[in-house]
Amino acid sequence: MTERLKRNQVPEKMTWDTDALFKSNEAFYQTLKEAEEDTEKLLAYKGKLLESPEILYQGIVDLEKLIVKLSALGTFTGLKQSVDATDTSNQELAMTFSSAATKIQADITFFDNEISSIGKDKYDTFFKEEPKLETYRPFIEELYEKSKYKLSDDAEELLAALGEVTEAPFTTYSISKAADMQFDDIKDSKGKILPNSFALFEGKYEFSDDPVLRKNAYESFNKTLEQYKNTYASVYATEVKKQVTLSKLRGYESVTDMLLEEQKVTKEMYHRQIDVIYNELAPHMRKFADLLKKELNLDKVNFYDLKAPMDTSYNPSATFDEAKEVVLKSLEIMGEEYLSIMNRAFDERWIDYADNIGKRTGAFCASPYAAHPYVFMTFQDNMRDAFTLTHELGHAGHFYLANKEQVFLNTRPSRYTVEAPSTMNEMLLGRYLLANNDDKQLKKWVILQFMGTYYHNFVTHLLEAAYQRKVYDFAEAGTPLTAKLLCDTKLEVIRGFWGDSVEVDDHAGMTWMRQPHYYMGLYPYTYSAGLTASTAVSEMIFEEGQAAIDRWLEMLRTGGKLKPLDLLKVAGMDLSSDAPVQKAVAYVGSLIDQLIELCD
Repeated sequence: MTERLKRNQVPEKMTWDTDALFKSNEAFYQTLKEAEEDTEKLLAYKGKLLESPEILYQGIVDLEKLIVKLSALGTFTGLKQSVDATDTSNQELAMTFSSAATKIQADITFFDNEISSIGKDKYDTFFKEEPKLETYRPFIEELYEKSKYKLSDDAEELLAALGEVTEAPFTTYSISKAADMQFDDIKDSKGKILPNSFALFEGKYEFSDDPVLRKNAYESFNKTLEQYKNTYASVYATEVKKQVTLSKLRGYESVTDMLLEEQKVTKEMYHRQIDVIYNELAPHMRKFADLLKKELNLDKVNFYDLKAPMDTSYNPSATFDEAKEVVLKSLEIMGEEYLSIMNRAFDERWIDYADNIGKRTGAFCASPYAAHPYVFMTFQDNMRDAFTLTHELGHAGHFYLANKEQVFLNTRPSRYTVEAPSTMNEMLLGRYLLANNDDKQLKKWVILQFMGTYYHNFVTHLLEAAYQRKVYDFAEAGTPLTAKLLCDTKLEVIRGFWGDSVEVDDHAGMTWMRQPHYYMGLYPYTYSAGLTASTAVSEMIFEEGQAAIDRWLEMLRTGGKLKPLDLLKVAGMDLSSDAPVQKAVAYVGSLIDQLIELCD
C-alpha cells in the first residue's frame, strides 16, 4: 500500500483548533465530572417541576446549562474521533463520554416526562403567570405535542439508559468504515500506482478525467465493499428494526410518522419532495447523461462515469488559499457581519481540511453552543472543493447567528430546512463566478459545478431517500433486510431513475453502504428540501437586493423557534405546494439546456 500521512504528520494549519472547547483531555474530563455533578443537582426537581411556573422556568434554565456542557463534550469527542478513528485515546474519550452521557440522559428523562404530562389548563396558565417561560415555548410545546406517544416514566428511563446500546449500529458502522476498511492500490492510465481510500475515491477519483483511473478506483472500492456487505446489512437492519419497533411501542401510525415528527414535517411534504423530483427530474438527468456520453466520447455512460468532468480540457485545480479567496469574495453580498464570521472561520482555524489515515469521509459542520462552529472536510486541491467549503461555511454562519441570538434550546431548526443556508452559499459562489468571468469555458465549468450541487442534493441524496422509503416499507411488512434485498432495492431505485441512459452495473447496488445518513432518521430527502428553498431565495436576492438578504439573515437568526413552513416564510417563500419543487426542477433543466448550447 502507498503510505498516507498519519494524523501527527499533518501540518497544524490544515487542522482545526479545539482549544475553544477544551484545551486538553484533562479539561474535558473535569467538565464531564461537573456535568455529572450538575445532573445530581437537577434530580432535586424530580416530581416538582409542575408545582409552579417559576419552578418550571428555573428547572428548564438549569437543564439547558447542563445540555450546553454535554453538547461541548460530545462535540469534542466527535471532532477527535472524526479526524483519527485509529487513535485509541480518541476512542477511549468517545466511549467514556458515551457511557456517561447515557447515564445522564437516563437521569434527566423525567424532565421530558413531567413537562409532557402538563394538562391543557395548566399549560395555558403557566405562560400567563410566568412570562419568562415564553422564551422556551417551542421546547415546551414540542414535548406537549409528543406526550400522546410517550411511554410510562419507567419505560422512558429504561430506553434512555440503553442509549449507548441503541446507538451501537451507527457507532459500529462509523468505526468500521473509518478504521477497518483497506483498499487495494490502483493504477491510472499512465501506469502510476496510487493509494485508494474512502476519502480519495469519493473526493477525488470519482471526479477524475482519467477513465482508466475512474474504473480502477471503482473496482478497488467495490472489492472492499463486497467483503463488508453482509456485516453492514446486519448493522443497518438492526438500526431500521430499532426505529420500527420504537414507532410501534409509542403508538405511531408508522415509522415514517415517528421520524417526521422530529422534523415537524407532514407526510405530504415528505412524499412530495421525493416523488416530484424522482419523476420530474429524471428526464432532465437522462438528457444530461446523453450529453456526458457525447462530450467524453464514451461508448456508454457507466455508473462510475456520472461524476466525471464533462470538459476534460478544463478542470481547474485550486489550493486551499485560492478557494478561501473566491469563497470570501462571493459572500461579500451578505454584508459585513456575515463576512466577519467567515473570516474568523479561516483566521481562528475552525476548519479541518487535511487527509490522513483514520480520518472519516465526507464533510460536516459541528456547531457547539459553548464555542464556535467547526467545519470538517478533506480538501483535494480542486476548485470543486471550494463549493464543499462554502457549503459547510453556510452551516457555520447559520448556527453562529442562531447561537448568538437564541437560547440553546431554540437554536436547532428542523432538518427539513437545515440544508438551505449551506446550499445558499453554493448558489452565491456559482453566481459570483458567472458574473465576474466572461470566459465561455469557465461559464460552462461553473454551470457544471451547479450541476454538481444539484446532483448531490437532487440525485444522490434524493435516490437515497427513495431507497430509504422502500426499506422502511419492507421492515414494517416484516421482510428480512438481507444484503441481497438491500442491494437489489438500491439497484431498482437507481435504474428506475436513469433508465437506459446509464449502464448501472450490479456493484452500484452497494451504494447504500457509503452514507452514514441512513442512521440519522429521514435525513437524505431534506437535502433536496433545503436546496429547493435556497434556489428560490437566491433568485429573490438578485431580483430584490437588500430586502431579500435581510429576510434571509433574519431567518438564520431565528434558528429553531419556528416550524419549517413558518420559518421559510420569514425568508419570503412558501413550500406548502408542488410549485417551488417543480420550479427548482425546471431550473436544473434550464442549466442542462445551457450546457447543451455551450457544448454545441
